[in-house]
This record gives sequence, C-alpha cells and structure tokens, in this order.
Amino acid sequence: MMDESEYDDILDDWFIESLKTYRDLHVYQLEFPTRVIEWTSGKTICVASYNKSTKNEILELSLPRKLFAEEKKGLCAERDFKVLHGGFSSGPVSVLKHVPGTRLIVTNDGLTSDLQVWNLGGGESDVIAKVASVQGGEGTPGGVKMAARLSPQPEVLHGCRGGDVRLTRLSTGQTLYRLASACEERLTRLHLLSDAVFLAACANGDVLTVDTRTSSPPQLAPAPDSDVWWTDASGSGLVRVSASGQAALSDPRNPAGVVGRARLAAGAPCRHPDDVTVSWAPALDDAISLSGFSSTVQIYDTSSWGSEPRDANPLFEHRGHGVCSLPSSAEAEGGAVALTGHVWHPKASRTLVSAATDASLHVWDWIDQSDGR
Repeated sequence: MMDESEYDDILDDWFIESLKTYRDLHVYQLEFPTRVIEWTSGKTICVASYNKSTKNEILELSLPRKLFAEEKKGLCAERDFKVLHGGFSSGPVSVLKHVPGTRLIVTNDGLTSDLQVWNLGGGESDVIAKVASVQGGEGTPGGVKMAARLSPQPEVLHGCRGGDVRLTRLSTGQTLYRLASACEERLTRLHLLSDAVFLAACANGDVLTVDTRTSSPPQLAPAPDSDVWWTDASGSGLVRVSASGQAALSDPRNPAGVVGRARLAAGAPCRHPDDVTVSWAPALDDAISLSGFSSTVQIYDTSSWGSEPRDANPLFEHRGHGVCSLPSSAEAEGGAVALTGHVWHPKASRTLVSAATDASLHVWDWIDQSDGR
C-alpha cells in the first residue's frame, strides 16, 4: 500500500512535469462518477451520475475562467468549476445528448430504450427539470445511442441495434423515420452526416449508411476484421478502433474503403464497453483520441497512416486521472482508476475534458511537443 507521503511526492513530481506538457490543467472532483460529458456551450458542460441504487444528479458546470483567459494561468488543482444548474434523475444516466441551439438535453438510463427530455433551466431558474419522455423500441434492451439536431424543431436519432433506429421529434414524440433493416448488431455510434443521411456503426465493426429520403436498404460497409469495434466519424474521416488495438480509417462517403491502418499502443479495453471512447478532434487536423483502454487519454496523429498496418505511438497521453487519484479510490474500484469518457472542445484545438471512475473531472489543454504548440 502507498502511504500519504509517497502519494504526495508522486503527485508533486507529476505536476512539475506537467508544466512542460500542458498550457492548462484544471482538476475537479464530482460527488459520483459520470459516463457522460456534453458541451452545452463553448464554456459549459453537462455531466450526470449513473448509480443504479440512488437518485442521480444532472449538473451543468461552467469551466474555469482561467481556461479562456488570454494569458494562460497554468495548472490548477482547485475547484474552479462552478455549478450553474442542477437536477435529479430517478434512474442512472448512461447517455446524454444536448440538442444544438436549445436548452434541451436527452438522456437514457442504459436499462431500457426509453428517452427522457430535460430543460437545462436559465433566467431565474437554476433547476434542470424533466419535461417529456420518448418511448423507445418495443422489447428492445438498453444501450441506446443518440444523435441530436435542430431541423427546424428539436429532433433526436436514437436506437440500440442496427435494425431499430428511429428519428423522433421531441415536441410531439412523433416518429419521423424508422430504419427498416435486419441488422441486430448492438450500436456503438450514430452520426448525422447531413439532414437526410446518417451512419449507424455496430459493435462488430459494420457501418450502415442510411438515406432517410429513400426506402432503399442502407449501404453496408463490413468490418475490417472480426473483432469488437468502436467508431467515430467527422466530415473528413471515419475511424474504427478494435478491442485488439487495430485502427482503420475510411472516407465517410465510402466507409467500405479503408485508406489507413495502424496498430495502436493502447493495451486492452477495461471494465465496461460503454466506457471506451474514440473521437475525432473537431478543430485539429488528422487527430483522434482514445480512452477506456487504461487510465489515460491517448492522442494519435493519423496523417501518416497508410494502407499497410503500422505501429503507432500516441502523440500525447493525459495520465492525470491515474496519477491524481487517491490510493483509497483505486482500492475502492478494485484496481487502477479507469477512464469513463472524454470530449474535445468544439473549437479550441487542443482542449479536452475527461472523467474517470474515481469521480474526477479534468479539463486540459495539451502541448504538442513536436512543434511546441
């Protein structure tokens, strides 16, 4: 067992080292861990706990002001986050999506396919209140994936399996579209390419391209190999990462064609499959991030990946959750602290927020040592 002085020494050494690798790093401790981190604006996020035996908090937090100051203030382990709005869910919150352009969020408990719609509050109210429910697929188990849009009214794309995806208008609960497919694979991602076209990524690595304007069956892009896969897509690329650490890049307009491959130094996925997150950087060319394989968030540069697989080491690793966690937290979790999720800032190129099983929440702006930025 590690005594308190040894832990303090390790923490001090890491913070000193981090002065060279982070422009900003802020550490916050939630009461309960979260699997969801969703931007509600450029300076605010929404998180929620997933405890099955108690009520679960849903919080909208403002990020530290220092993060957005013109002069960077460096590392900070203080509680610089501020609770703006809060509410309680009677069930766990395993999935949460903000509807762009609104003060609405949509959640799922991971136990059923039903959705809950919440108003984040504002003006004179600081309460996050449930305003509606949306029924999911009949007899469909939990594990919903979602994508939300405002077109012209709030709508959410949701489903648990490839053959049970639907588009629902939140104001009325009306089903605007339902995917007719025999695919029964569990979904790992839904991604809207446009108002009419979306991708449905499955756990076996298959990707369905669906055009809601036609009754034709979806186009199927089969998995690169037989394995469990996690997927993300952006306007410029689609990336799939397998449980064995294999990565494959495709053009989202042609998911069947693989244009880049790599063997990532990621290790093996740990704990819960929903804790694995792979994500394209929205404001940094050719960068992806990966968490859920260890107590780190890894950043990879995909620009040199070619048709033949190559070994790829991370461009950067955020090790803060594992280093900063108290020894008692790791013991309570039955081992090392693990990541439960992370998100990129929508506009700041190297800023991310990450969360772990010890209820820690970090926001960090990393430095690319290869170019000093």
